Amino acid sequence: MPSRSSARLAALTVAAVCSAASTVALTSPAQADGLRIHDVQGTTRISPYAGQKVTDVPGIVTGTRTYGSSRGFWPQDPTPDDNPATSEGVFVFTSSTPKVAVGDSVTVSGTVSEFVPGGASTGNQSVTEITKPTVTTLSTGNPVPAPVVIDSRSVPRLYAPTGDTAAGNSINGLPLQPEKYALDYYESLEGMNVRVENVRVITATDPYAELWVTVKPHENATRRGGSLYASYDDQNTGRLQIQSLGPTADFPAANVGDTLTGTTTGPMDYNQFGGYTLVASELGTLKSGGLQRETTRKQARGELAVATYNVENLDPSDGTFAAHASAIVNNLQSPDIVSLEEIQDDNGATDDGTVAADVTVNKLIDAIVAAGGPRYDWRSIDPVNDQDGGEPGGNIRQVFLFNPRRVSFVDRAGGDSTTAVGVTRVHGKAQLTASPGRVAPADPAWTSSRKPLAGEFVFRGRTVFVIANHLNSKGGDQGLTAQYQPVVRSSETQRHAQATLVNAFVKNILDVQKNAEVVALGDMNDFDFSGTTEILQSGGALWSAIQSLPERERYTYDYQGNQQVLDQILISKEIRRNGDFQYDSVHINSEFHDQISDHDPQVLRFRP
Repeated sequence: MPSRSSARLAALTVAAVCSAASTVALTSPAQADGLRIHDVQGTTRISPYAGQKVTDVPGIVTGTRTYGSSRGFWPQDPTPDDNPATSEGVFVFTSSTPKVAVGDSVTVSGTVSEFVPGGASTGNQSVTEITKPTVTTLSTGNPVPAPVVIDSRSVPRLYAPTGDTAAGNSINGLPLQPEKYALDYYESLEGMNVRVENVRVITATDPYAELWVTVKPHENATRRGGSLYASYDDQNTGRLQIQSLGPTADFPAANVGDTLTGTTTGPMDYNQFGGYTLVASELGTLKSGGLQRETTRKQARGELAVATYNVENLDPSDGTFAAHASAIVNNLQSPDIVSLEEIQDDNGATDDGTVAADVTVNKLIDAIVAAGGPRYDWRSIDPVNDQDGGEPGGNIRQVFLFNPRRVSFVDRAGGDSTTAVGVTRVHGKAQLTASPGRVAPADPAWTSSRKPLAGEFVFRGRTVFVIANHLNSKGGDQGLTAQYQPVVRSSETQRHAQATLVNAFVKNILDVQKNAEVVALGDMNDFDFSGTTEILQSGGALWSAIQSLPERERYTYDYQGNQQVLDQILISKEIRRNGDFQYDSVHINSEFHDQISDHDPQVLRFRP
């Protein structure tokens, strides 16, 4: 996944000033008088008055947004109609600080607009707004319409309707069925005052003062308090994002498993970074669930411990080296081999042609020693400048750390950033033509993406082949709340091609030596149930060992209320056949607000 910071560098709030690129096609302007808010909202996602001017639409102000680029307020009609598909609230975009207050009775005249957060190219749903408003305050201090309580009974089990094939699978024009589909239910409350009560946190507070809760506490609950994403057909309908209309400094620093006790109340909004969001004017009180970071067990003398850890754009300027070192030494118990992903070059994002990462890696190794761990040795291959994706100028790559007191690395010359590593037979055994080497680096599948790093290790006289991966990210995929259902996962095309190459390379090793012990690991950027994983496992060449865990423990990442697998360790059939292995997803980051990476490391222990 793209990091939360890189995905949001240009945005502090949900929306930006409406522009042609971010609004849906509108009808020719007209004049509409005597309308109520439910008339403006209509019974589909698109207002029947989009593009038209409306006059004197009445409502009571339930919330105001006085910060960021999406300033405005939410009026709600205190006299609703009897149609559950029509929302009684709407957002009035003022662009500057609104001059109304909660409890004001107002009438609004302006132009109805359908604003698409992030722009139409995202595939996001639109937000019905009244723009360029003229606002008249009729009275102040009025009671605010009672909030609609969102709970496990009110949210349907089904997630979304199938889109209209005649409209490119868009659900925009379909009549809302709030009693049948969760997305329709949330849409029917767009702009309205809503409330949740005593809800469990399922994604920790992020740097942008937002978190996720569930109103369905038993829905795919994981052992530590989250909600598992285990199928494309099961979207966890009870997920809801929480932001605040108050100061971000007052926003609770929550971890997964904590609870927002009491009531959390505010307007229902929709944004680019997660979809439907309760923007709270009243926040519940945070009650800690006492979640602790996990520690795996130490490998036995005859066990080889192999780990993968995405350290999230680590470069020498970061202040996280000691914390990463402590995690490797204490939480991971100093694995024999560690595949690191997202190691940046020696000056980080400075784009000056630097590709070496000696300073970055050695600073981490020194920190590990300072934390009481071994002095790891390391191997990697510098990428061609600006050719492997990631943060511009950062030149991220995979790096092998290994403990030379426990395992040795077979150095074989010939590996570089553009030469493909091969497999040969020597005395009946498989051998890499270069170690370290890169897998098919010139193949178009790796365009602007990290190339796999292959290496040969020896543990207690046994050769183990390790392939470190960081496959194409999910950037560009449509969000789960997109207007297109089912959503388009466009990034899969490249990732599937990459998985095909990795699978073929493993098969090359196994064709030479059928009992070779091969480990392919890293940030696969895809789920254990995904097509990517199926391709990696194709022909029985590999098996994703996270599947050995109980289902409720299979996650490495927490995104928008879904705990999911992105990081994997896949093993060849010889390792799996022996059955003498243990897998651990070590939850030290993804569930915590003070994480040092957004990924949890994974550890495999086996006896070669």
